[in-house]
Amino acid sequence: MKIKPSVAALPRPYALTIAGFDPSAGAGVLADVKTLEASGVYGLAACTALTVQNDVTFERVSWVGIPEIQDQIRLLLARFDIGFIKIGLIESLPLLLELISWLKAQKPAVQIVWDPVLKATAGYEFHARPEAGLLQAICRELALITPNQPEALRLIAVPTPEAAAEALAAWCPVLLKGGHATGDFATDVLLLPEERHTLATPRLPHGEKHGSGCVLSAAVLARLALGDDLLAACRSGKVYTAAFLGSNDTLLGYHYENNHHENQ
Repeated sequence: MKIKPSVAALPRPYALTIAGFDPSAGAGVLADVKTLEASGVYGLAACTALTVQNDVTFERVSWVGIPEIQDQIRLLLARFDIGFIKIGLIESLPLLLELISWLKAQKPAVQIVWDPVLKATAGYEFHARPEAGLLQAICRELALITPNQPEALRLIAVPTPEAAAEALAAWCPVLLKGGHATGDFATDVLLLPEERHTLATPRLPHGEKHGSGCVLSAAVLARLALGDDLLAACRSGKVYTAAFLGSNDTLLGYHYENNHHENQ
């Protein structure tokens, strides 16, 4: 059978998520691909871990080795024009740096977003605080890092999440997610060189969702793949995630094309 060309066949750009498999599809590569698809991007995925979990319980994780991760990605890079990649759950931060270095060797211009999944929503902890030199080496290769407030404090030992984000911003752009804070608005802060932008949406009464951090970072990745600059991508990602959070009153959100609700 003759294989048709792939690059010209689809008008959508490609984006790749490298993350764990969540059987509930609320987080990880399944949530990412759903987000990318609903945002107008063709989502590709490489699996870093097989988890045993649902939206409220996390039992265990089985890690995929770096050779297997690289093999998954190698075939995708050989066939698809991938300029934007998101990395989520991964076994260790030294392995993350190894993977990023390998990706840059395959495609030097690739833009990488890291969503630092350090702890599962259900409470399972994956990583302790990294050594500062390792964290700096990772961040200097990134287009964006997207920690929530607890993750920011876990990455850098300072008194406040804002101070941690400022420290990270010396190495790469930072989107500090504010979903874990309190108040009438869920406020994220984007820190760029010489710039600081506040992104706020009303806090919803049933706005907690399993995998919301995965969805936000994937939505930002989608907009970058579609040509937005970083500020516009983060704004659009925030809007998409707000629609996801407000889609129902369960812990598993719905994905709507162009961020619209089913009844709109």
